[in-house]
Amino acid sequence: MLQSADYTNGVKSTSPASNPNSYNPVKTTTAPIEQATIGRTLVIKGEISGSEALYIDGRIEGKITLTDNRVTIGRNGTVQADIAAREVVVMGKVTGNIDCSDRVDIRSEGVVNGNVSTVRISVEDGAVLKGGIQVKSGEHKPQSQAKAAEASKPSASESQKALAATAGA
Repeated sequence: MLQSADYTNGVKSTSPASNPNSYNPVKTTTAPIEQATIGRTLVIKGEISGSEALYIDGRIEGKITLTDNRVTIGRNGTVQADIAAREVVVMGKVTGNIDCSDRVDIRSEGVVNGNVSTVRISVEDGAVLKGGIQVKSGEHKPQSQAKAAEASKPSASESQKALAATAGA
């Protein structure tokens, strides 16, 4: 007698893979990312500050200060402003200085005219960057350098062994 793969020894399988049409929603444990969006027809002149991520597809003139968040300039975005943020992604055009505490990512269609100061920077092929780049040391690097310095120092027992070896020779 022929039976479908759903039945094993006369018992129907209850595994989720047995019914390809079943819907099992994925449970997320983190809160969704709050992000403000400036649409492509919006023009803002002035100073922008806040405590959430910002996606810009319109035009901004002035100053952007989101020191603990991400600023993304979309493909249609044009920014004539200095930007201070944790992370900046450029797919559009930025005229002004960028100061990041973490990372600047200039995508292949992105254009930046201004100085960039950051800990990490990524510039894809085809991107345009006219200005200076200052790569700052990260806050976590001095700690790792201190640990590396401690690791390179011989321990007390190793130095005693070295002294004993040289004294015995």
